[in-house]
Amino acid sequence: MPLLYVTDLAYPARGRRYGDEDTFLTSRLREHFPLALCHPLDAASLMGGFDAVVVRNSGPVLHYQEAYDAFRTAALATGTRVYNPLVGRGDMAGKQYLLDLTAAGFPVIPTVDDPADLHLLPEVPVYAVKPKQGADSIGLTFTADPGGPAGEVLIQPRIDFAYEVSFYYVDDAFQYALYAPDPARRWDLVPYAATDEDLAFASRFIAWNTLAHGIQRVDACRAPSGELLLVELEDLNPYLSLDLLPEPTRDAFVTSLVASLKSFLASDPPTRWPRPHGALRTAVTGASRPDGKLEG
Repeated sequence: MPLLYVTDLAYPARGRRYGDEDTFLTSRLREHFPLALCHPLDAASLMGGFDAVVVRNSGPVLHYQEAYDAFRTAALATGTRVYNPLVGRGDMAGKQYLLDLTAAGFPVIPTVDDPADLHLLPEVPVYAVKPKQGADSIGLTFTADPGGPAGEVLIQPRIDFAYEVSFYYVDDAFQYALYAPDPARRWDLVPYAATDEDLAFASRFIAWNTLAHGIQRVDACRAPSGELLLVELEDLNPYLSLDLLPEPTRDAFVTSLVASLKSFLASDPPTRWPRPHGALRTAVTGASRPDGKLEG
């Protein structure tokens, strides 16, 4: 079954090499599937000739929002198989999940979207403020007096965390973890030996997202108190840092991905995507556009 693999090989991602990662990954996937690559701007017009579309290192959709909206609308309308499926509740659907998880008491960096709700956050000297529809830290500011239009910004306490750590999953199975020992160098990653407690933390968000198939990355920070707090749940096109992995770990990831794709392709294609519940509904039905923070 032929796959259309969506990637921007030339996107200048800071600290990441999109082209190298997708060149490697497609070279391995070609051993199992007929495969063609395309730029995200061409995905909507080309996808009809393929059994599924695999969205990988396609860059922040803010840079091609109209084309992404057209692709998403067409895929939802026709029931085209898209991997990851377009029903994700993490970054794929916007940043509402950070607010929902905060309200539900999940271990996430506390988040509000209205300066009038600042009293709901821990009192700190400095807050992080960023637009809801942002990407790659565009518009991120640090201030002692957060402002901005209600519903259009995200406000979080600035946390002096010890390090950031990412947990990588295929479907609901943990694959590997990497962390950045220096908080100022986000993409200088090294292997991380995840504990049972770490995996219980990360798996909680994978279970919450309820994606039957797909690649997800749970980004967290180690707070001064020692607990992990969710930073982001990347569920559209998370960068995988495969070049930093030992070969056996990289091979095991590819094996898991191939098995996931074969299972995904063997499943019945939806006549239409299922209608989501709660906060996700508007993002998937098209009443609002998904957040642009989709770079991975």
